[in-house]
Amino acid sequence: MSSDTLAKASSAPGIPEYADSLRIVPRRRLGQWAAAVAVLVLLGLAVNSVLRNDAFQWDVVVDYFTTDAVLRGLWLTLWLTAVVMALGFVLGALLAAARLSANPVLRSVSWGYVWLFRSIPILVQLLLWFNIGALYPHILGVRTVDLLGPVTVAVIGLTLHEAAYAAEVVRGGILSVDRGQIEAAQALGLSRWRRWWRIVLPQAMRSIVPPAGNMLIGTLKGTSIVSVIAVQDLLYSVQLVYHRTYQVIPLLMVATVWYTVVTSVLGVGQHHLEKHYARGSERTR
Repeated sequence: MSSDTLAKASSAPGIPEYADSLRIVPRRRLGQWAAAVAVLVLLGLAVNSVLRNDAFQWDVVVDYFTTDAVLRGLWLTLWLTAVVMALGFVLGALLAAARLSANPVLRSVSWGYVWLFRSIPILVQLLLWFNIGALYPHILGVRTVDLLGPVTVAVIGLTLHEAAYAAEVVRGGILSVDRGQIEAAQALGLSRWRRWWRIVLPQAMRSIVPPAGNMLIGTLKGTSIVSVIAVQDLLYSVQLVYHRTYQVIPLLMVATVWYTVVTSVLGVGQHHLEKHYARGSERTR
């Protein structure tokens, strides 16, 4: 009951004068509190089980966490993620522009690219590129196996895959901008470049940043798949160690903790970037 309702009720005939002193009591949500307590208990039991389980061998995890082999694998993972995301979004932006073009040929080619590379699993794509020498033994007079090493194959395969998704992210962001904003910029006589740079892009980024951040984190974790073609990323580096020491679980936990740390840092960066582009809108949280 609101304070205005109580005031009216106290002034109405037949209502006692002490109605002004009535206190508003919030509704008790016993079920929600009980569920929260149950979740916390289960979470505490799970954490206790992980920390106190000797099979995890946390001392081994600490010993290998910052070894040279693991850090080299982590660096390659970060480098591969950055290169693939940069190249993927450049190619994706071109594909999005082609998809929004008035030219039917460009639209068809862009649509076909996105359809094809979203249809084929990334593992299949990497294996196809890794064995491309069976189809084309020589490229520009150079043997394919000498030209395309495992890291190059990983960059090509992951970039082409990411570009298909980046194209849809960019296209969706551009389409989210109100057409009236563009027409108003045209009415002010702004050039096409200034319209895109000052009007369309800042507003489109509100819709582009959240899925792009998810793609970045997904790409970071997805780079672990390059271990199948012997690229010495973080996962492959710990695999080399546990194949020698047979300490499978603790070495996998080393990779798990590193992936968790890096994705958490990226998540914080994504949050602040979203807040930056959400300025002036209702979505500021």
